[in-house]
Amino acid sequence: MSKVVEISPTTRHEGHTKLTMQVDDNGVVTRGDWLSLTPVRGIEKLAVGKSMHQAPKISSRVCGICPIAHTLAGTEAMEASIGCIIPDDAYLLRVILQCANRLHSHALHNILSLPDMYIPGTDTHINPFTPEEPVRSVALRIQKLREVGQTVGEIVGGEPIHPSNPRVGGMYKNISPRAQIKIYDLAKEALPLAQDHMDFMISVFKDWDARPMASVAGGKEVEKTEKFGFHDQGYMASDTLYGSSSLDLDQKWYPERWTEVRPWDWYQGELEVSLEDPDYPVGGTTPVGTKVWPAMEACTGVPLYDGAPIETGPRARLAMFRNYDRKGAMGLQIARQMEYMDCLYSMIEAVEALDTNGKVVADEIPQGDGSLGWAANEAPRGTDVHLTKVLNGKVEWYSLLVPTTWNFPTVSRALEGAPWQLTEVIMRAYDPCVSCATHMMVVDDSKKVVAQKLFQ
Repeated sequence: MSKVVEISPTTRHEGHTKLTMQVDDNGVVTRGDWLSLTPVRGIEKLAVGKSMHQAPKISSRVCGICPIAHTLAGTEAMEASIGCIIPDDAYLLRVILQCANRLHSHALHNILSLPDMYIPGTDTHINPFTPEEPVRSVALRIQKLREVGQTVGEIVGGEPIHPSNPRVGGMYKNISPRAQIKIYDLAKEALPLAQDHMDFMISVFKDWDARPMASVAGGKEVEKTEKFGFHDQGYMASDTLYGSSSLDLDQKWYPERWTEVRPWDWYQGELEVSLEDPDYPVGGTTPVGTKVWPAMEACTGVPLYDGAPIETGPRARLAMFRNYDRKGAMGLQIARQMEYMDCLYSMIEAVEALDTNGKVVADEIPQGDGSLGWAANEAPRGTDVHLTKVLNGKVEWYSLLVPTTWNFPTVSRALEGAPWQLTEVIMRAYDPCVSCATHMMVVDDSKKVVAQKLFQ
């Protein structure tokens, strides 16, 4: 007989979510819902009526982890709407900024994933903050890789978190020859560290994948299922590194293939929790008897591509462009590690090609006639699509379709067939960034906000 169990809140990721699952007598998930409970930021509405130069700065404030991706996607969506082509050197600066963002973000996610894993060849869960080897050296490598990414981001972007240098039409200013040399030296310094780190992390994820039993960060051991975290959904990616826009002759994303359904048409209806575990990490699961209603609690729409959920992110990029085919949660984790080296080599190539005396602002910046423009940026977590209409320099309409929004329904399907105690391992493999993903609130027929507790 099916039982309902709920993990709320989920942990070690950005934002506030929960997992509501129906499980069989063996504790294996037969239906899973992963949903956002993060309050709405209202970014798209705030941008309407603002200048096309302001809107990307507003959208970057949706999150402190992905602001570079949102700034670039938002800026390029504005440029696509008005038909503005930027200079080559401005594009190279944006590529360097993109690489910096991916480098520090992937390294940060490693810290969040490691506590689920084991030191290879042992039964010891990894504590990323232990002073003991070999983990201490791993933590120092992660710290250095993040430092390189953040430093390069500050040099090129103008700010350590929310970049101020990108602008509609290119960049406000080029970097100096001295800064160019510093970026090159930092990237070269990071290369051997990234190689060692990639090799270690892949060994960790392969070790976990090969184990017949596993636990969540010190919880009780449970038997893993054969196809842990598998799903039958497709992939979506616009590039291996940077992205695409509606200005491209060979576009890699198509707005006509995108549709969206409301959460009450996707998630489960009203349920009652009938299974709990007070020993589950971080305070136990939701108590038996609690009424839950995923369809009315979820704070995101459900975007579909070709009428179905898709996966976006590192594995999607490698699967679509480099024939990568490893499935499951660990297949995604391994794909993420494989992006380290390409990220640094691409940074080096861009900085070598950059002319620090080159023009970085377009000669002409049209004001827009209201045409639809879009840009798909390959953010660390996946394809970050911004769509807009600019008229006379003002934003008439703006929409964000960010990676975790795309991945919510796919992860929900990937939970099925897994022991419920390990479902956070699947969810965390997607490196959720939930504040970015939350773009709607649920209201009833009288326009009253449902579930006021989300805003307390």
